[in-house]
Amino acid sequence: MVLLLTIIHWILEIYYWILIIYVLGSWFPEFRKSKVYYTIHKIANPYMRIFRGLLVFGQMDFTPILGFMLYTLGLNYLGQMIATLS
Repeated sequence: MVLLLTIIHWILEIYYWILIIYVLGSWFPEFRKSKVYYTIHKIANPYMRIFRGLLVFGQMDFTPILGFMLYTLGLNYLGQMIATLS
């Protein structure tokens, strides 16, 4: 059970870094036109789409911050659960 949870934790950790690349890559127009970004967009967009438009002030969209906060909270909770079970 612990091994399975550890594997899931690592997969979610990798997905976290994909989300970071997705958000940072959106700042660079040339990178957004690449096939790499297109692939990252297809992977990251289902999660980030959940929060889109919730925290918009003027032209600033703080949605990724909310998404990262909740994702990190869940990832940390899973890590603590694995540590407790070990």
